[in-house]
Amino acid sequence: QVQLVEFGGGSVQAGGSLRLSCAASGRTSSSYSMGWFRQAPGKEREFVAAVTWSSGITVHADSVKGRFTISRDAAKNTVYLQMYSLKPEDTAVYYCAARYYSGSYYSGRPRIGVHEYDYWGQGTQVTVSS
Repeated sequence: QVQLVEFGGGSVQAGGSLRLSCAASGRTSSSYSMGWFRQAPGKEREFVAAVTWSSGITVHADSVKGRFTISRDAAKNTVYLQMYSLKPEDTAVYYCAARYYSGSYYSGRPRIGVHEYDYWGQGTQVTVSS
């Protein structure tokens, strides 16, 4: 079983920045990716960014490229989402998620589909005011 706990949400004005953290525990593997997704009121959950743990390969949604950066700290089993130049449309609950792949090692591009992730955190609210 995997536990994911997010930290770092809050309220900021447009143009501000926040850093989200997600600490993972409960399963040891080199064959997984971690991602950030978000869900705004009345909208479907959408992909934001993901990283493959062993290789560090990252993918970012077009809507956040150049503003958000996903990174990981292997020693702390923690993934981060650094968010700059926040916009009101970034307002959402942000979720951390993990996907494990078959086999003992995976270094390819991380998956980006909501339904491709197996474990989810409880979510953290990010509110950006204009």
